[in-house]
Amino acid sequence: MQVWAVTYDKANFPDSLYHNALSLVDQAAQLKIKRFLRREDACRSLIGNLLPRVLLTKRGVPKEVLTFAATDAGKPYCTAPGIDPPLGFNVTHDEGVVAMAFGTGDLGPPAFNVGIDVMQLKVPPRVSFVDFVDSVSSQACDPTCPLGWATLTVVTQLTTLERDLVLADISQSEALRRFYWIWTLKEAYTKALGIGLGFDFQRIQYDVLKDGITVDGEPARGWQFRKFEVAQSGNKYVGVAARFIGGRMTTIEDLDVGSLVCYDAASFVNRAVEELN
Repeated sequence: MQVWAVTYDKANFPDSLYHNALSLVDQAAQLKIKRFLRREDACRSLIGNLLPRVLLTKRGVPKEVLTFAATDAGKPYCTAPGIDPPLGFNVTHDEGVVAMAFGTGDLGPPAFNVGIDVMQLKVPPRVSFVDFVDSVSSQACDPTCPLGWATLTVVTQLTTLERDLVLADISQSEALRRFYWIWTLKEAYTKALGIGLGFDFQRIQYDVLKDGITVDGEPARGWQFRKFEVAQSGNKYVGVAARFIGGRMTTIEDLDVGSLVCYDAASFVNRAVEELN
């Protein structure tokens, strides 16, 4: 499993590059991208659409047959014929990072069980860390809000063990890292399953000290989880890529050196323009 991470800074991404690259994606993708009110949101969406296209072209898929569809739950996959071996991918973004995990499509076709999430290490402004953790621990999922929380229905996103690990007698920087490792692993797991929103995060428990994962109280089996870190303009991000391969063993490891490739957004999109035009 590999990860490509693109670091985005709107000050270094000219409008001309955005317009040049927009035509590289299909009309349906263009319409979705153009709906964003903020240019930086549109650029992140554009980069997210270009990532699998550049990858598949690199794998030998002719650009003329690069077509995509989505599962009923909205998980994208490539419908181009002749991809051998099959390829699973998943794209995510947060603030200044857009990332894609990809690997051999082993199980769960047509989109395959690959998922990824990345988050910036920060606490929202004007909120204490404890209040931040408590708000995430007791709110319902809403994708339009920061981290997906909103006061729609009270649910619990962190287990008691996870909350205790995050609010232990440790530095805030370490507590923040623990929180986001837990959060991104849960997100990557549900994205790999391809089940969309509404999954009860309390069903998944990640013990960050012992690197142990349980789902519905039982050890998770057959999964690969790979942790990674990205720096962008002085900000730090952590992420997790997940892939279900079957069997009884589950591994949680740092992503291998060489399996994480980072690009500057302008350089990556210029490359896409050259390769996909």
